[in-house]
Amino acid sequence: MMTLKSRFGSALLALMLILGTQAARAGIDDPAEVEAVVDGIVIPLMRNFGSPSGTVVIAHKGELILAKGYGFEDIEQQIPVDPYRTLFRPGSASKLFTWVAVMQLVEQGRLDLDADVNTYLETFSIEDSFPEPVTLRHILTHTAGFEEAALSYLIGNDPDKVLPLAESMARFQPARVTPPGAQTAYSNYATALAGLIVANVSGMPFNDYIRRHILEPLAMQNSSFEEPLPAGLDARMAGSYGLEAGDFVRKPFEIVANFGPAGALSATATDMVRFGEAVRNGGELDGGRILQPETMALTLAPQFSHDERMMGMALGFYANDYNGHRVVGHGGDTNWFHSYLGVDEANELTMFFSFGADGGSIVRTLLAPGFYDHFFPRDEARPVPPADFSERAARFAGNYAPWRASFTGFEKALGMAFSFTVAPSENNTLIVTMGDKAKQYAEIDENLFREVSSKVSLDAGFSPRLLAFQQDEHGAINGFVLDGLPFMSMRKLPVWATPAFNGMLVLLSMLVFAAVLLRRFYQRREIRSWPAPERTALRAAVLASVCHVVTLLLGAVVMTAVGDSLFDGVPTLFKLWLWLPIIATLAGFYLLYSTVTVWRRGSFASVWARLRYTAVVIAALALSWFYYYWNLLGFNYY
Repeated sequence: MMTLKSRFGSALLALMLILGTQAARAGIDDPAEVEAVVDGIVIPLMRNFGSPSGTVVIAHKGELILAKGYGFEDIEQQIPVDPYRTLFRPGSASKLFTWVAVMQLVEQGRLDLDADVNTYLETFSIEDSFPEPVTLRHILTHTAGFEEAALSYLIGNDPDKVLPLAESMARFQPARVTPPGAQTAYSNYATALAGLIVANVSGMPFNDYIRRHILEPLAMQNSSFEEPLPAGLDARMAGSYGLEAGDFVRKPFEIVANFGPAGALSATATDMVRFGEAVRNGGELDGGRILQPETMALTLAPQFSHDERMMGMALGFYANDYNGHRVVGHGGDTNWFHSYLGVDEANELTMFFSFGADGGSIVRTLLAPGFYDHFFPRDEARPVPPADFSERAARFAGNYAPWRASFTGFEKALGMAFSFTVAPSENNTLIVTMGDKAKQYAEIDENLFREVSSKVSLDAGFSPRLLAFQQDEHGAINGFVLDGLPFMSMRKLPVWATPAFNGMLVLLSMLVFAAVLLRRFYQRREIRSWPAPERTALRAAVLASVCHVVTLLLGAVVMTAVGDSLFDGVPTLFKLWLWLPIIATLAGFYLLYSTVTVWRRGSFASVWARLRYTAVVIAALALSWFYYYWNLLGFNYY
């Protein structure tokens, strides 16, 4: 059976052959060639990675050159996707409507991008964790400094759990973990907060504001932020499907309304391209205007980048570098849909595409690069690593993780699964590893690196071309940013926060506990003759060992069982499991007390016995630190 990795390699090879063997090309002005190229990318990727539905619409110089559906809107009824009538979930591409709404009110003088956002909040305020206040400019550039938190309330299935936007923002306010303007950390909360500000200042519910001031002026009649969808649109919504045991299984319509301005939109691909064309055309389309040209230009202009040698954030829109062409827009992911809206002003292009199921993420990620490789290829020589790079390579080595992370909730523990490892290679390059994939980068300027091969993917089609390291005031490397992710910078992890350290800590502790339990079993007859204090210490060691082993093993079982249900609320099973780290920690402190008591009385039979029990105490306390550090000690959820 072909593995996911080998299927990805085969699909990427097929894509390269498709793009590389079309010698006689009519170019972007030929709709037939555009369709052939897109088909050659989309169809094999959808088949190989399991995406049941897709939609692609591309406009060039104000005219649609491709509007096509792939797969089925409804698999059970075999209804094909129609780009003009089938609605998809753009996910975070919805944020672009929120940003335009903010800029409309800025244009009217009703909002100030540089004012404290608390000026516009009515029923609560943002905590003053730092001297600098959070402003709308920070929010629109994803530099507000909020931690990430999403489980149990961002995406759900039950409309009855939806709160009014103001109440949701007050209840789910995350901690501020960096000063405003210091680091990019993508924030759904901050976007939804901007939506609340739009509602407060305009005096209209957010959904009504978007409908009246953006959707209606642009004649986007097949789009809505309402959840569930209005009756006239719900029958045309593409089904949500997950691939399970080789078959597509229908999933419920996703509810994002608690954070609606961050991702609740449903729309057809042709409607999304109408919005993109208005953006490209200075804020106007077919007589409907959403922004004045100067305001639209300000919105799309570069606003923030950790490194000026890389494309960064505009106001809400972010810039991608596709073969040297600046494309502004936004990607979006729900559980079951993966989308992208891109606007290329220089080449007069607007594109929107969306694909269903997990496999749709790879199709979405590879489509735009493949399109630009065909129509706008980059002629770039392979970088030559400096011969003396080995002299400074060590300063870049380490583990890195995104600033977009939970720091106060139990979700922090899930962050161990998402990190980068940077290590020097023998050929004067850096090897960047994410999961089981690695990519080499060569130094091309101070703290700036370029990919050695554009054909090597770092993760499921994600292939950042540039990597720029950040350094502190003393010159020490403390993070980096990747090309294509201007909204999310990385931080260098201390040793105790790395996956390797924590994995070793858990493994060694489990081995110690296993030794305790095995010794208890094999020496069960001899124990009766031991002094009473040492028997007490052994009972405490066995109790702590059992508690910690059960906590970790059941934790793995529970996480497997609850899975994606965490997005819809913290399940009772998980809440019950959270008692186990508390019990295990109490058992560890009881072991510490028993061991110290026996040690002080001199009741251990030998120095070896003292060392054994001390090792068990250390293992128990180390795991208690592990629970505490990763916010698993207590009930750290909303």
